[in-house]
Amino acid sequence: MGGFFTGRTLTGIGRDLRAGRESARGLVARALESVDKDLNAFVTLDAEGAEAAARWADEELASGVDRGPLHGVPVAVKDIIDVAGLPTGMGSGHFAGHVAETDAACVTMLRDAGAVIVGKTGTQEFAFGGSGDVSVNGAVRNPADRERMSGGSSSGSAVAVAAGMVPLAIGTDTGGSVRIPSAFCGIAGFKPPHGAIPADGVFPLSPSLDHVGVLAATAADCRVAYHALTGPAEAVPSLLDGPAGGGDRAGGTAYGRVAWIEPPACDPEVERRVRALFPDAPSERIDFAGLRQVFLAIEYSEAYDVHAERVAEAPDRYQPATLARLEDAARMPGWRLVRALRERDRHAEEIAGLLDRYDLLAMPTMPIPAPRIGATEVGLGPLTALLVSLTSPWNVLGLPALSVPAGTVPADGGGELPIGAQLVTRRGAENLLFAAAEHLAS
Repeated sequence: MGGFFTGRTLTGIGRDLRAGRESARGLVARALESVDKDLNAFVTLDAEGAEAAARWADEELASGVDRGPLHGVPVAVKDIIDVAGLPTGMGSGHFAGHVAETDAACVTMLRDAGAVIVGKTGTQEFAFGGSGDVSVNGAVRNPADRERMSGGSSSGSAVAVAAGMVPLAIGTDTGGSVRIPSAFCGIAGFKPPHGAIPADGVFPLSPSLDHVGVLAATAADCRVAYHALTGPAEAVPSLLDGPAGGGDRAGGTAYGRVAWIEPPACDPEVERRVRALFPDAPSERIDFAGLRQVFLAIEYSEAYDVHAERVAEAPDRYQPATLARLEDAARMPGWRLVRALRERDRHAEEIAGLLDRYDLLAMPTMPIPAPRIGATEVGLGPLTALLVSLTSPWNVLGLPALSVPAGTVPADGGGELPIGAQLVTRRGAENLLFAAAEHLAS
């Protein structure tokens, strides 16, 4: 059974607020009542602060001050993002008791848009992993099956939305950390172009790859939230009358021509069901293996730079799995990073060429449905590599990527588990992602 916000849209909530059928204070109360502690989505709830912000939102709306579609809407924020006066624990014993003094830039953007922050959501320790079950706060559980991973590292943000506790959450994405839990939990997750939402006040994992993103029940709500934070949406271009960025796009849809990107390893049923959403898309291949090497060299080098002193001085405060990854990162030779930066430019040129011929690239978000909590291996191989295999290339290249619900597949042991379809485009064409997602949902 879902929480209060299950099945509700940001547009509908906003309409009810402005018609007087809802109040921001009432929405906050319902959000707090909807928190399912067994799912472990929240690590901090700020009832007092949320109620004060909601009261102010109601007063502003009543006086004719309207900050846009997020005004008065309850929102959750991932616990590596600073919210002034609230703990930022990063899922780690290293930051037990740490309280943020100032808001992160994205939190300031939320407040400026009138959003009401109800609390902080659980994260993989230091956002370094995609499983959602490695944290001093314990595993965040998947609402579809509480014995399954929620995905990470924005695990609590995804679960808070999927379970209807809030209609919108903010997360971060370094190798897939918005899109992975969105796919596992059956919601939408949007990673904007690199830097589109500033990362100031977000604890870094790998600054070259870190993105701030949004999670909501649908792609339409992600679009509303993204444009509320970054600026008004432009009209979605139609490509039926000719190409928008060069190349031959004959036979394109209203939102552009789509290429199916062959996944290197994928559960057959996941691939079949996602591929069926794009039956006319021609197949293309990209160098996933090469992009993974670039990703690892950059992420490991930058992550160890962030953590070197903590690893040396207090290794016991890390979760064992996080410490093991950092120890692996310490062994990354410098020449690998130098080569990776050179190779990144080559890959960027190749993908730019592909996006001269196509407007959108489509593939599964995750090659598997959610594994059981604590799993480290699945039938396709080691879980750590699989979790970011289809998502991390778009962090390397800084391109906008959107995960949308793509139905369910049978789970081992019975039941059904959500899966996601991922859409990627060139920077500046984000609205094509949302237009395609709306078409898929129709």
